[in-house]
Amino acid sequence: MKRIFFVEDDLSLIGGLTYAMKKEGYEVENARTAAEAEVLWAEGKYDLVILDVALPDGTGFALCEKMRQISKVPIMFLTAADEETDMIMGLDIGADDYITKPFKLAVFLSRIHALLRRSENFVQAGEEISMNGITLDMRSGEARKEGKTLELTSGEYKLLRMFMENPDRVLTAEQILAGLWDCDENFIENKTLAVYIRRLRMKIEDDPGAPEKIVTVRGMGYKWSTKGKG
Repeated sequence: MKRIFFVEDDLSLIGGLTYAMKKEGYEVENARTAAEAEVLWAEGKYDLVILDVALPDGTGFALCEKMRQISKVPIMFLTAADEETDMIMGLDIGADDYITKPFKLAVFLSRIHALLRRSENFVQAGEEISMNGITLDMRSGEARKEGKTLELTSGEYKLLRMFMENPDRVLTAEQILAGLWDCDENFIENKTLAVYIRRLRMKIEDDPGAPEKIVTVRGMGYKWSTKGKG
């Protein structure tokens, strides 16, 4: 049974969403404050974390940063619909997804299923791919840059793998979103992909401001260029 850690202080959301997740077969543990969340996180092991941005004694952002220091667990933020900066910040600090309030229950559950499927596929038997100084090891689910292990989330790993398995091939935003999320890509906005691309470039490019590995093909999409350094 998959365990979900749900950090939210709104009692109406806690009751309704917890019931829905349990009905889907998930085990759910809830924390209503940042302090309570830190205690439970230290004591438990979870397959997915859902964080509200605003908590009575802190923020979901701070919790996400602490979790990312020691774990690749999938993290999804709940954000207000008009707070685009929250979405971007959440993705920047390592979240895998966000969903805006108010939202439809079916969409919420679909996103949970997609994140858990992606996490399960994070480590897959296979072989190594090496290009441009980057090595992708599908057996261990790790990536290395010039021999040094890269700290990637499951989403970043899957995005990198998608590019390296399609060298010098232009991938449209729609193709990338469909492959990255394994769900209806209409739920995901293009600005989310832009954040993912920028975050991955920060980790693999020598100069993220002038990328040579993941390059933008104007008006078409992105591609992994084998002409980059290395």
